Amino acid sequence: MSAATTRSRTPDRLCVEAVALARAAAEEAAHPGVVGEHTAAVAEGDRVVTHFFECKDPGYRGWRWAVTVTRAARAKNVTLDETVLLPGDDALLAPEWVPWSERLRPGDMGPGDLLPTDAEDLRLEAGWSGEDAPPPNSVVSTEMAELVEAEDADVTDRAVVPVRGSITSVAEELGMRRARVLSRYGLHSAADRWDESFGAKTPMAQAAPASCVSCGFLVAIGGSLGQAFGICANEFGPADGRLVSLSYGCGGHSEAAVMPKPPRPAPPVLDSVGSDEFQLRPAPDSGSVLITDPLAPDLGHS
Repeated sequence: MSAATTRSRTPDRLCVEAVALARAAAEEAAHPGVVGEHTAAVAEGDRVVTHFFECKDPGYRGWRWAVTVTRAARAKNVTLDETVLLPGDDALLAPEWVPWSERLRPGDMGPGDLLPTDAEDLRLEAGWSGEDAPPPNSVVSTEMAELVEAEDADVTDRAVVPVRGSITSVAEELGMRRARVLSRYGLHSAADRWDESFGAKTPMAQAAPASCVSCGFLVAIGGSLGQAFGICANEFGPADGRLVSLSYGCGGHSEAAVMPKPPRPAPPVLDSVGSDEFQLRPAPDSGSVLITDPLAPDLGHS
C-alpha cells in the first residue's frame, strides 16, 4: 500500500473538527431546523473530509446533508468545498426516467389514443413498387427459397416430408389431409365471435382514425376469412397477434400520425473571396467632428 493511499484514508484532524463550519454551510443551503444531528465524517482524500447531517425535511426522508471541507497543505484554516443533499440507504427516490418510446408497453393504448409511427419504422416497409423483382423478404425470393430448402433438409431427418410439388404436398399445404374440417356454421360462428371482440362496433374502432384494411401492420390471411379478417402485427396495439376485422381500427394505425423527419439546417455560407471595407475615421462630409488635436476638449460625440 502506497503512502498516498494511507494518507487519503486517514481523516485530517482539523477537517474532522470543523463540524460547526459544515453545519453552518448546510443550514445556509437549506434553512435552520432542517439540518439534523451530525452522523459521520468520512475522509475523501488528503485533507478532504465530508460531514454528514440528518435531513429533517418530511419530503426527503432518508436523505443526508453532505458538506465537504478541506484545507491547503501546512495551512490551519479549513475552507468549504461543497454542500449537497444526498440519498441514504433507505431514501425515498423517484423512479428512473424512461423516454415515452421505451415506457410504452403493449396494451397501454385506449380508445381515441394515437400512436405515431416513425417514417423509418423497421416494422414497416414500402408496398408494391411496380417492379417484377420480389423484395428480399418475399416468399418467392431466391434467398427465401434457399432457406426453405435448407429447412426441408433439416426436417427430413426427423419426419417423412412429401416431395415438393407432388399432389400429397399440395394437399397437405392446403389442409386437405385432415379427417374433418370446419363447417360453414362453425366458420360463421367464429367470424361473429371475432367481430364482436375486434370489430367495427367496439369502442376502440369507433374512436380510431382509420380502419385496419389500410393499415401497414395488418397481416393478410388466406381462405374465405381473408376477405373480412386479418392479423394485427402492431406490438403496441390492443389486438397484437389477434385476428381482427378489416373494419376494426385503433390509434396505432400505421398512417394515422406519421412523425415527420426533423428538418436539417441549411449549411453555412462563408464568403472567403470578397472583403468589406470599413473606414477607420468618419468622412469629412459626414457631419461628424474630426478631432485631430489630442488636447482638444471632449464634445461628447465623434
